[in-house]
Amino acid sequence: MMLSRTDLRGRVPSTAELRGLLPRAEMDVDAVLHQVRPLVDDVRDRGVEAVLELSERFDGVRPAKVRVPVRELVSGLAYLDAPVRVAIEETIERARRVHADQRRTDVTTQVVPGGTVTERWVPVRRVGLYAPGGLAVYPSSVVMNVVPAQTAGVESLVVCSPPQAEFGGLPHPTVLAAAELLGVTEVWAVGGAQAVALLAYGGTDTDGSPLEPVDMVTGPGNVYLTAAKRLLRGMIGIDSEAGPTEIAILADETADPVHVAADLISQAEHDTLAASVLVTSSAELADAVDDELARQVKATKHTDRITTALQGRQSGCVLVSDVDAGLSVVDAYAAEHLEIQTADASAVAARVRAAGAVFVGPHSPVSLGDYCAGSNHVLPTGGCARHSSGLSVQTFLRGIHVVDYSADALREVADKVVALANAEDLPAHGQAVTARFGGAS
Repeated sequence: MMLSRTDLRGRVPSTAELRGLLPRAEMDVDAVLHQVRPLVDDVRDRGVEAVLELSERFDGVRPAKVRVPVRELVSGLAYLDAPVRVAIEETIERARRVHADQRRTDVTTQVVPGGTVTERWVPVRRVGLYAPGGLAVYPSSVVMNVVPAQTAGVESLVVCSPPQAEFGGLPHPTVLAAAELLGVTEVWAVGGAQAVALLAYGGTDTDGSPLEPVDMVTGPGNVYLTAAKRLLRGMIGIDSEAGPTEIAILADETADPVHVAADLISQAEHDTLAASVLVTSSAELADAVDDELARQVKATKHTDRITTALQGRQSGCVLVSDVDAGLSVVDAYAAEHLEIQTADASAVAARVRAAGAVFVGPHSPVSLGDYCAGSNHVLPTGGCARHSSGLSVQTFLRGIHVVDYSADALREVADKVVALANAEDLPAHGQAVTARFGGAS
């Protein structure tokens, strides 16, 4: 198997050129908005009845009710093999350790004597956290969404995951078990666009109990879920419009082609639209990686899916003159996951300006970050790492400025407020200040 190649050796393309040249997964959210809007409107108008009909249509099962009984969360633990439970517990512990250091503290600045501005960090009150359940089931995504929300101090959270026909309309038991291990008590058996709509509008379950709407929805999903996020953004906050997953590997002649190929394959395993991109200054490495891909792909469980992803237009190999040129390429690409497999990898990684997460050296594969590094794996895709961050405690916090001025402090600056108000032809703004001192401007 040979990755398609783009040869940039001897060239220094502009950022604009690079964005057009580099392979990229495509996800046209606009193309499905017309399909998703009626579903969202139906859930708004008919609530849970619409949700259950859509579950039957898309998931092949109609749950008895949306909210999963707490006893089913406990039962999910019994489903887990002991090594899987231990692995989830380790993932939770490491994620909590990293996210605890992301907590913000309130800061008060004394601007002038008697005049302060305090920035208070206030958590979102209630959030909905989505765990996908399509080609694969992701208990790890439950951990990655729940831990930062809990650490931020979110007081009310609900996990949504699609109902599974195999399990009687409940989410997959591993998802329920992960929720139980995290101390989550509210789980809804609903997936896709209808999950986002129900989270936004709320409703009444089949047993008459309320399904309270949320203030924010986070977590990855397919293009239909992403379209629902776009339609409802504003009514609810969202983390991002996540597209197909992607990996870029910046490598030189010191990289091991066995490792590079394995890491490209691991990301291609997610989805036929997944992007796997190698950026290298070594044509010899590129050839060796192609040979390894041909060998390793045959031995994988999901050979067809991986082959489709690796041969798609979103994947490929970019040849560059040197590592410096490679850094320019990967910064323009702004990968969700970026591996640095070069000589002096730490120094090279320190120069990266745009990536969702950076994995340094031969022993920090993306798979580690997916599960047990302690980092968060809900990351910006589609080049959004140029301006956006991955999921973190900060995602669930709002900075509120609290302004507290005394009469003397206000009087001292009143003439400046009046001058600016008049310059903007908003004289009542100035009068709102001078009225406090018995005068007019």
